[in-house]
Amino acid sequence: MAKIITITNQKGGVGKTTTCVNLAASLAATHKRVLMIDLDPQGNATMGSGIDKHQLECSAYELLTGQADARETIIKGLKSGYHLIGSNADLTAAEVELLQLPRREFRLQTALQPVLEEYDYVLIDNPPSLNLLTVNALTASAGVIIPMQCEYYALEGISALIGTINKINQRLNSALQIEGILRTMFDPRMSLTKDVSTHLVEYFGDKVYRTVIPRNVRLAEAPSHGLPALQYDKNSRGAQAYLALAGELIRRTERERQARPTPETAALTEQETE
Repeated sequence: MAKIITITNQKGGVGKTTTCVNLAASLAATHKRVLMIDLDPQGNATMGSGIDKHQLECSAYELLTGQADARETIIKGLKSGYHLIGSNADLTAAEVELLQLPRREFRLQTALQPVLEEYDYVLIDNPPSLNLLTVNALTASAGVIIPMQCEYYALEGISALIGTINKINQRLNSALQIEGILRTMFDPRMSLTKDVSTHLVEYFGDKVYRTVIPRNVRLAEAPSHGLPALQYDKNSRGAQAYLALAGELIRRTERERQARPTPETAALTEQETE
């Protein structure tokens, strides 16, 4: 069963889409079965995957509104190795239409159920705002990766995002938790970067990924070629950083699965407490 992870931050320009595309490609490079979902009407993750968002026959819009099922919207055969549900400006209309639909917060969760056994990871890219698209992503997910720059305003913004995650956890999805905090556009030469990084580790502990994503020209150039950095320049610092992040995520996932009680161990524990 796939682990569904939302990549989000209510602050723009922190590397959400870059992280989603490059983490998906890196996980695929380690032979994991990956589905990436673009839930941002800007369609940047779609374009960054080499797909023309203007030519989509079926997109996240059709999926959320029930006009197509998951298999009809999934695009395969990408150079990056992952599968994609793309988006474009049509998705803006979904924000309005969802208000009129039953179980509007659970549309994505329900739509993905038939294909979850076919993947190890599902990664969801989101718009930089809290709307029904983001709520659908959070309701469907087990974890949230929060990319953030190490700057003062980012610290302020993360507290609001955590408040949102807690509300979703209490009202819609009790399984939702913070998967990890990812430091992006990291420049160790700046004292502010180091100070904010220290505060993050002090507050969030091991939720902060050890991997940091550096400022890197190749990462910035890759989307214009419709490629993740791993396919554009696999030896670049950015590509190598996302490979390291994929390894860290896989190790965390394996530890979680090993720690999770099986039905047999749960039954034994229950017998011991009787």
